[in-house]
Amino acid sequence: MTTPNKTKSKYITAQDLYRFQLPTDCQISPDGNWVVYSLKRVDRKSEKKYTNLWVAPTSPGQPRQFTQGNHTDSSPRWSPDSQTVAFISGRDEENQSQIYLMPMQGGEAYKLSDLKGELGAFRWSPDGKKIVLQFRKTDAEELEREKDEDKKKLGVVARHIDRVFFKLDDEGYLPKERWHLWIIDAKTGKATQLTDHAIFDENFPAWSPDSKQIAFISNHAKDPDLDPDNFDLFTVAATGGTAKKMTTVPGPKFNPVYSPDGRWIAYAGADGKGTWWSNMRIFVVPVNGKEPARDLTGKFDVDASVETINDLPEGALTMPPVWSNDSQSLYFQISKHGNTHLAKISLDENAKLEPVIAGDGVVGVWTLDAAQQKLAYIWGDLYDPGQILVRKMETGRTRQLSKFNGWLHRLDLGSIEEKWIDGPGNNKLQGWILKPPGFTDRKKYPTILEIHGGPMAQ
Repeated sequence: MTTPNKTKSKYITAQDLYRFQLPTDCQISPDGNWVVYSLKRVDRKSEKKYTNLWVAPTSPGQPRQFTQGNHTDSSPRWSPDSQTVAFISGRDEENQSQIYLMPMQGGEAYKLSDLKGELGAFRWSPDGKKIVLQFRKTDAEELEREKDEDKKKLGVVARHIDRVFFKLDDEGYLPKERWHLWIIDAKTGKATQLTDHAIFDENFPAWSPDSKQIAFISNHAKDPDLDPDNFDLFTVAATGGTAKKMTTVPGPKFNPVYSPDGRWIAYAGADGKGTWWSNMRIFVVPVNGKEPARDLTGKFDVDASVETINDLPEGALTMPPVWSNDSQSLYFQISKHGNTHLAKISLDENAKLEPVIAGDGVVGVWTLDAAQQKLAYIWGDLYDPGQILVRKMETGRTRQLSKFNGWLHRLDLGSIEEKWIDGPGNNKLQGWILKPPGFTDRKKYPTILEIHGGPMAQ
């Protein structure tokens, strides 16, 4: 998509970090006419990061800003009829985000949810009537402290640690509450808790095509902290009740998704406990439970997730696999040799991986329209942190919708050379040489060796 600038003498500086605009999400509307994306920026004066939503037509036309203000609007999701965008924002409440709805034709965003706690992934039901939300309530003692000025001023005076996994980078001490699933009425905003347990978390909710069931991932070990790979796939009625455990391979799992005909659930995961370091794979399991889960990708030397890391990681997220409309194939990301591509595979036992988007770069967040005629995605490479592209599936014709960070093209960023090195076990090791701006073969340069990634990333 881009190449190093060899004619300019200006180099990048620390101040240029304030200039980056980073796409963090992009979603094509079900009717295929629009792409909504979230764009992160840095306020130079306050050094705070803000994110707003933009929309761009998939036909020729200019993007327009969809939401405004110095706050964070994230995770935009289209209603099934393409008329409304739901998103998470903290615009009206200090330290508390909610789900907001915004009409596609414009107007004011209005708050749908009214919850106290942390919001996670959410999904519209296929019939457009409800939203399933991954939510963690605020601890009761924290709510009590917020209501009492003396207690609020005093802060936390003691902690009773009763679990092994009690603290996390970027989060600090974990709350006592766990992640559970809630159902929100898309018209009234009424929220109903669907799952509940003192030590189990429920993650990655996904609707069945008839809007009657929800699949999710959970660890139901006696002590999940002491058995961290004991994840299973469950289904539960959207109206509540006892969850049903599916027959799957033990080990980490994420991103389940029902097939359009309702017969299968696909998910990504590892091949057993203690194999977190190995390639993630795509599995399918019949909803009727009459057969065990089947591994579709284990025979290929690829990782079915985004494992390409960088210093500007926005938008490089592992997305749930997407079924073809005939329920016979799956689209998903694969990482290999420093790149992340989009691939396709059928349910046939002898099926081969089919490339959909390849090349030197990373397919980040991606979505298909309802007819699966258009694909919107974030594409980044060694010289550009990310742009929004739309692709016609039948012809492969691709059009770039965004022009973020054009100033980078006016700088001398140096050049990058890929190198393969013989390893000690008759294996090949991949690396890159980043040559400094103005590099010439006639000079010697000091070298910094950075060993990064492996075995979890590239």
